[in-house]
Amino acid sequence: MVKNLSFSYSKMGMYRECPQKYKFRYVHMIPELPKYYFAFGSALHSVMEFIYNPKRPFFPTLTEALAHFDSEWNKTTWQEKGYASVDKELAGYAEGRREIEAYYQKHAATFAHPLSVEMKSTLEVDGLSLISILDRLDYLGNGQVKILDYKTGKTVQREPDQLYMYQKVVETSPAIKALVQQKDPSVKKVKVGQLAFYHLPSLTEMTFERAPDKEILEFWQNKVLATAEGIRCGKFSPTPSEQACKWCDYRNICPVFTGKDYTGPSGAAALPLLKGQSIEPVAAPVKTQVAPKKSALEILSEKIDRYGALTQELETLRKEIIATMQSQHFTRHFGTQYQAELDTTSKVVFEDRDKVMALLKKHNLLTKTLVPTQSTIAALLTDPDVPTAVKEALKKLAITRDVQTLHLEKTDNV
Repeated sequence: MVKNLSFSYSKMGMYRECPQKYKFRYVHMIPELPKYYFAFGSALHSVMEFIYNPKRPFFPTLTEALAHFDSEWNKTTWQEKGYASVDKELAGYAEGRREIEAYYQKHAATFAHPLSVEMKSTLEVDGLSLISILDRLDYLGNGQVKILDYKTGKTVQREPDQLYMYQKVVETSPAIKALVQQKDPSVKKVKVGQLAFYHLPSLTEMTFERAPDKEILEFWQNKVLATAEGIRCGKFSPTPSEQACKWCDYRNICPVFTGKDYTGPSGAAALPLLKGQSIEPVAAPVKTQVAPKKSALEILSEKIDRYGALTQELETLRKEIIATMQSQHFTRHFGTQYQAELDTTSKVVFEDRDKVMALLKKHNLLTKTLVPTQSTIAALLTDPDVPTAVKEALKKLAITRDVQTLHLEKTDNV
């Protein structure tokens, strides 16, 4: 018996983005690097599952939901989540708590138990073993259900393909039909009444009516089955594009950049290629061609990079000027067009960030700092609501350091 092809919406999306990328990921089994937006989305999905769990007779309080979020968040390090730094992870943590608090403020009074949450469905159909995870199913009555999918990315707008696939799954799956019949034994056939995306950052719900059968059939044949056929036939030619290739984890082994097919080693042996902090593509063979006209977004990207480079150069110059003025014991010095003045102030800093974060978490002070920075943590030392014992513990972790500020002023030379 031929085994059905393991398939999902995400696999279809990756193959349609680039068949070669699909081959690296699902044929060679080379994992991608961790992505912070996946970790962030996973934590918030877990909170939504916790809130709406049909097995809970009562809905959790905001405090309980935030505690669940904290527990999920702290299971992995910032590196394992894919964040570039501790500060960026802390900003993600603060944003996650903000979204949960805003969600409670808007919806807590109307919480209702759904039919299911985070339901994993495996549907055997048309030679596919189609795996789907349905964020939430609400029963609308008369055999109709609402499919709701949570989104946590920056953009609100979404393509409907994912909901089309979910509609096919919900209306075909024997398991989902059995679930609906537990709620309403009279149901003979399950039908989708509504499909919706819920964008958690903006608390925006986009609702769609059930897609017509003809539309679902065209989607199924032209996208799902066509993609599956390409995979079965081993059609994995790369489809490079500037945007997709720029962020791809497999650039350093991709034939577009290396000029040769990747045939091995096994996924495990290939992993070290993907663990470096910087992945530089190997130059492709030079081809004579007319340079394409740059788009407005490409020009903007170049300006951002140029601004960043100039900023780094300015910072280097600033440090060199301060160091030289200090060595000469100058507080002011003149150029031909500008004068520089050095101002020295004392600043409280916290170098052992792990100990500071542990202390703030222990005394539930993270929410007071919003995003824990040097200045917001230092402000706790004068906050009347912070217990004296906690302030003393913070002071032991604090270091007073002189900070030099360089001021430039245009001279009046004629």
